[in-house]
Amino acid sequence: MRGGAVPTAAALLALAACTTGPSLENRGQVTAPPGDRHHLTIGSAGFTESDLLAQMYAQLLNQAGYKTSLISVNNRELYEPALESGQIDVVPEYAATFADWLNAKTHGADARPVGSPDLDATMKALRALATPRGLTVLPPGRAVDQNAFAVAGAYARQHRLSTLSDLGASGLKVRLAAGDECVQRPYCEPGLKRVYGIDITGIDPKGVGTTQAKRAVQSGRDQMVLTTTTDATLDQFGLVLLADDKHLQNADYVVPVVNRSRAGSPRVAKALGKLNSVLTTEDLADMNRQVDSWRRLPADVARTYLKDKGLLK
Repeated sequence: MRGGAVPTAAALLALAACTTGPSLENRGQVTAPPGDRHHLTIGSAGFTESDLLAQMYAQLLNQAGYKTSLISVNNRELYEPALESGQIDVVPEYAATFADWLNAKTHGADARPVGSPDLDATMKALRALATPRGLTVLPPGRAVDQNAFAVAGAYARQHRLSTLSDLGASGLKVRLAAGDECVQRPYCEPGLKRVYGIDITGIDPKGVGTTQAKRAVQSGRDQMVLTTTTDATLDQFGLVLLADDKHLQNADYVVPVVNRSRAGSPRVAKALGKLNSVLTTEDLADMNRQVDSWRRLPADVARTYLKDKGLLK
């Protein structure tokens, strides 16, 4: 990887000083011609999937002639202001989650969410919030990392379950392993009851996709676990996802977000857009598995994937 070393903790803390985007009197600058800096800093949110995406972004930009460096900041409250200020130029984000985060930042914590299962509506809302902050949201691809629900494979076969609708129609009583906030979140217990008619008898507060939560379902203590669509370890516990066939979950498609004044050029968009036609949710899950279970380095996994897809020489 070309560019400097990963910044120290002290450098990351310095990002906290940049807590706002363009000032009100300078907001007109966001309509200036998009920039095309030669050296771009790629941000990662510090978890496996974000590291993988950041590595792929950097390697594609390197091939397009840019010099890149990577920075890991595992707190959106730090890396988003740094993206606005230009200390970070590119980050991988998730459409609905980032839209709701910017909406709360702009309109307050009690603002009505703008992320939804409708990708087009979510992208429209996201871009309307990002543009005044000097950010450009590039087109999403096919990969999505949404909340998802899994059951034991044997349980699914026994009751002929492949979708959440199947589970609702079965009338089975379900104890759900999830975070304790699941009781109130519309995509979780309330949504499962309202949209699918699933009989949730209780929440086992073991967290989202944790080992303890998966083991509880594997053992039969619980019948279902809240996890994500790119969870790479389900098969280790004999678990399978049930399809969200009525689209309860928000459109958390992977989207690159760039600082317009530094990385808003068509050349950057073209380089990163090469992922859109190939990267799938299943690909992300497989790469997560290689890092988390096989202990491969994200940079190596990303490079192998891009070469196998013909995107890297």
